[in-house]
Amino acid sequence: MKRVILLSALLLSQFGTSQLLKTSGQKIINDKGENIQLRGLGLGGWMLQEGYMLKTADFAGPQYKIKEKIAELIGEDGMNNFYKAYLKNGITKQDIDFLAKAGFNSIRLPMHYNLYTLSIEKEPVKGNDTWLNEGFKMTDDLLQWCKDNKIYLILDLHAAPGGQGNDANISDNDKSKPSLWESQENQRKTVALWKKLAERYKNEPWIGGYDIINEPNINFTGKNPNGTDETSNAPLWKLQKDITDAIREVDQKHIIFIEGNGWGNNYNGLISIWDKNMAFSFHKYWNYNDDKTIQFALDLREKHNMPIWLGETGENSNVWFTELIQLLDKHNIGYAFWPMKKIDNIAGITNVKTTPEYEKLLEYWTKGGEKPSKEYASKALMKIADNYKFSNTEVKNDVIDAMFRQVTDASTLPFKNHQIPGRIFASEYDLGRIGAAYQDKDFINLWVSDPAKRSEWNSGQQMRNDGVDIYKCHDKITNQYYVGKTETGEWLQYTFTTKAGKNYSFDIRYSAQKDSKIRIETAAGKSLASVSLSATGGDENWKTISVKDVPLQKGENKIRIIFENDGLNLNYFEVK
Repeated sequence: MKRVILLSALLLSQFGTSQLLKTSGQKIINDKGENIQLRGLGLGGWMLQEGYMLKTADFAGPQYKIKEKIAELIGEDGMNNFYKAYLKNGITKQDIDFLAKAGFNSIRLPMHYNLYTLSIEKEPVKGNDTWLNEGFKMTDDLLQWCKDNKIYLILDLHAAPGGQGNDANISDNDKSKPSLWESQENQRKTVALWKKLAERYKNEPWIGGYDIINEPNINFTGKNPNGTDETSNAPLWKLQKDITDAIREVDQKHIIFIEGNGWGNNYNGLISIWDKNMAFSFHKYWNYNDDKTIQFALDLREKHNMPIWLGETGENSNVWFTELIQLLDKHNIGYAFWPMKKIDNIAGITNVKTTPEYEKLLEYWTKGGEKPSKEYASKALMKIADNYKFSNTEVKNDVIDAMFRQVTDASTLPFKNHQIPGRIFASEYDLGRIGAAYQDKDFINLWVSDPAKRSEWNSGQQMRNDGVDIYKCHDKITNQYYVGKTETGEWLQYTFTTKAGKNYSFDIRYSAQKDSKIRIETAAGKSLASVSLSATGGDENWKTISVKDVPLQKGENKIRIIFENDGLNLNYFEVK
């Protein structure tokens, strides 16, 4: 008995000095009563893969289909070895240390149930739950890394037993088997899993809460297959209440986040609020960043006097990210961006680099032809698994800058330390907001609000996530990229330092289908040069032209290259 009392005193002491979260009216607060705005990132693609993250969406969207494709090439054992390496490398302490340093104060963990328990089809005894150590160990390790960095971990059941909707990719839904909603046994297992998780983490102050079902999307009675026109959502509310009741049997401390139907946003038919420490989660993609697009969530918060949390968002341009966070800050709404890692990614904070060998596998899976050997495929896949290590990823500083500094700071920063004399590549324009670091006419994707406004923003999908269109470059002198698809009135700003104030020569490396013109000006609008560029006959037929007597001041210079017509491609300029 004495040991129990001492343990209880220790736990009370931990919570008394911790930052345990709870709800207070419309706010999320810590145990000191301070408002906490969750600034988070979702670890999408780690425990649960979606095809688009691995570039397999055209032939394998859900994870089980990806696994089938891999097993066809390297066998079941080879596939298991790949996933062992993939999960080991996907998220490590180095990743979480980096996220905390970048400025995030929370992590959303999208969990696949099959790392924690067997599917109902594989259970030796129906109605029993076989618990698997792998998922719990991964979560324990992740929680420790979060605790080390004093950031919150929010558990998110992203793939529930059987799958929680008709969008198969997001929940690994195998439609040949009963879904979560078609099987009482899948629902029972879901409740049991949450109770097991809550029992394990009930005394962990750095657990930020439980996001109990990610993006339900199902037509219980409506016509829309993803539940956007549901009016009652009765089975959804019942299951979430059952999960809450099971959690509260063992854990009365942590916040429970609930989500609506229709990918999280359809709260029709919501029953009386059943818990005092609960918050609404909503998701937001590809629409305007104004009060109108989040009014339904603001109304929920006001009506029920409960907090709201933007549990998932992202997959857009830096312009959209900055605008969105400004909107969320205005309304004291926390958020979790999506995802952490994917292959050939410009819209996330890290990029997993592809390889020629992996691209060959993708081509085979897409088009058929000669089957790669087991040895070749195995090496290609294990190299991709190795590329998921944080140390092998490409950190996207432009995205981080847009998510944090640019939200409140309209100034520009040099992309790198450019010294003159020297060469500056076109894609190395300044970090900063549109209208300050660059100007571009296609800079955001708003197709949900307006189908006509679907844009790739960066049409080349290379290097950076601004509106500037950057493409792979094959010139003899290159940093691998060039700026293309330029339009009249667009411009790029570059900050560099000169050793002396005098007139310089600009060697401009460009290509153009037709005769073109550019202007070189200071950021303040002072004209430095007007340059005519003759057609080179193709997008990658490169030519260099020298412009003399461009006056620059000693020290820092901010100059802009302004495009006076469409279609010029810029590789670099060298100042001598």
